Amino acid sequence: MSATAAASTSPPDVPPGGTGAGTGGEAGPGVSRLWRRELAHYPALGPRLAALAIVVLTTILFYYQYYLISGVSEQVLTSTGISFLFFVNINVVSALASALASLAGGVCDRYGRANVVTVGVLLCALICLFGFPNVDSGWSVGILYSLLGAIEGTVLVATPALIRDFSPQLGRASAMGFWTIGPVAGSLIVSAVVSNTADHLTDWRDQYVIAGFAGLGVFLIALFFLRELSPRLRDQIMVSERDRALVEARAKGLDAADIEAALRRPWRQMLHLDIVGSALAISLFLFIYFVAVGFFPIFFQTLFGFSTSQANALGNWMWGCEAVALILIGWVSDRLRVRKPFMVVGAVGAVACTLVLINRTGHADTSYYTFVAILVPLAISLGLAFAPWMASFTETVERRNPALTATGLALWGLTIRAVVTISTFLLPYIVTTVTPLVQDGPTVQAAASGQDPTLNPMQNAIVKAVAADPTIVDKVQGLAAKYSTQLATAAKLTPATQAALTKDPGNTATQAAALSEISGKPVADVARVIDLSGRYTQELATAQAIDDQTIATVLTNPGDTAATAKADGEIAAKLNVSPDDAQARLTALRAVPLPDLLFMNSNGDAVQKAADQLTALAAVPAADLDYLDKYGTPLQNPKVQAVLMYLDKHGAKVQKAAADSPGQWQTYFWIAVGGEIVFIPLIFLMAGPWRPSTARRRDAEHQAMVDAELARLTAPAAAEASVEP
Repeated sequence: MSATAAASTSPPDVPPGGTGAGTGGEAGPGVSRLWRRELAHYPALGPRLAALAIVVLTTILFYYQYYLISGVSEQVLTSTGISFLFFVNINVVSALASALASLAGGVCDRYGRANVVTVGVLLCALICLFGFPNVDSGWSVGILYSLLGAIEGTVLVATPALIRDFSPQLGRASAMGFWTIGPVAGSLIVSAVVSNTADHLTDWRDQYVIAGFAGLGVFLIALFFLRELSPRLRDQIMVSERDRALVEARAKGLDAADIEAALRRPWRQMLHLDIVGSALAISLFLFIYFVAVGFFPIFFQTLFGFSTSQANALGNWMWGCEAVALILIGWVSDRLRVRKPFMVVGAVGAVACTLVLINRTGHADTSYYTFVAILVPLAISLGLAFAPWMASFTETVERRNPALTATGLALWGLTIRAVVTISTFLLPYIVTTVTPLVQDGPTVQAAASGQDPTLNPMQNAIVKAVAADPTIVDKVQGLAAKYSTQLATAAKLTPATQAALTKDPGNTATQAAALSEISGKPVADVARVIDLSGRYTQELATAQAIDDQTIATVLTNPGDTAATAKADGEIAAKLNVSPDDAQARLTALRAVPLPDLLFMNSNGDAVQKAADQLTALAAVPAADLDYLDKYGTPLQNPKVQAVLMYLDKHGAKVQKAAADSPGQWQTYFWIAVGGEIVFIPLIFLMAGPWRPSTARRRDAEHQAMVDAELARLTAPAAAEASVEP
């Protein structure tokens, strides 16, 4: 309907229980006021500010609950085992539900706003308090988050519509600045609560319990105190506080037919380039904002190794500064009576800050406070553009039809959520590295840095060394193959014997102990073998030259000439001596006590073989043995092998993801830059002047019109009063 609709002489349709214009009348007394919330008169400044405060409070709550999942995203992925792609698709479905619900939010023009907001607050509180604490899978998370999205989409329309209703155009930017604090403060609360409780709460679901109780408190406030204007009042344009009397006078002249006419064919009235183009512009401009809300915590954790607390604390800086900027910028915009210059400056600033962010994304050593220095001006730039845009957009909608404010906002809600849906859907196809970095990155990092909680310090040191130099395994395997026999010998030695050999390899007692351990013979037997070997060196060599049957005969039956001759021949041939020397050696052999020979026959070979093995072991370079001692034995531990196998399976994938991730995020941020640039030319479609001088001139013209219109509307009443007796 028009802002200059003529008044009739019919009295206003004030519902029962209506009161004076100073306080605003409720639609019904007693309990009915809990759902009959329309005010019959435009409220004075105090009640109006209270209503605005409740709307802002509910908006903050909604976005705190809706954005909470981003603050605990890494824990959600870890606890449920879902992939990053699945997590992103949850966000996509939720954003789609929000978009459809935003479209449905246009019914607020016909059926009001306050009850929609109040019921929405209660439903979200119940979902947070009883739904999320009991989820045990990615699917259940997705269902609940989609429900939150649907409710949020409706609120995205209803709450700014209430803000518009209660704020004249000349205070609209300030009011919208406060409303915009809702999403920003919601993000700030997520960052503040999570960063201060993440190290104390054992489960991410506990965060939703906190959000649920907060929701119940806000629900009670909204239930008892939230009100809205009647259609007769909200369907008019109110430029300043001075228009209040005119709005009241016009409302008296409106009947149900006037209201119905204004609401006819709402979408046809709103589908114009200035409204659709403006909605698309801000949606593209806020691309970087929705990236920040949804994915900055996981971005900082996976790329720069920040903890959950640190990543969310960066949000404290960003959202805190943006909240302050929104209020101050809205106030200044109202004082200067212009919106568009602020939008241009904000857009240029956002482009510059996003370009710096793109640059630093490629530097893994970028510090926490460097990001603070980037995010703070980015947040201020977003505030510079958004608060004035919200004011200008509602004014653009009012230029078409003030009775369809909620429909215009529904069109904006649909557009912005559609952009969010598409941008979120594209993320895992552009940034493919998050899943390996989130699911395997922490474990790989802990193992590679020697901090695996399942290993002891020595085992962690081995894993860390192998992770830094994978050739260690190959070298150990090569040395183990090369010295397999010697290592088998070393394995028979006790640590004490090995240490004694290292300290004094020539010690006889130590050698006897080593030969005993290698051969399996008692130390006394080994000592006797060594002693007999020393006393009967030549005789034992002679015995080795004679076959077993012959030697047994010549030693037990010296008169067997045939056996003696055969023995002499074997000695001469094998030892390469003359027959006389062979006979002399045989004679010396017969002089050795038979028990000694029998003992040597039973034990000598084993001890000799052990001696040869010990000699071969001693020939291995000490450096090779030290290397094998340092790495070989620990690498045989099953726990160490399991960790190394995990590193072998996932390490390369995580390493590649870490290398590719910065470039992929940079590509995603470039899309945000494109949206910020597209926003600038579309500013020209919106309502409102560019210069403060032009705005002041229009205000003066408007005030003159208001005075004339008010005089025209009140003249009949004044004339009637003058003729009364």
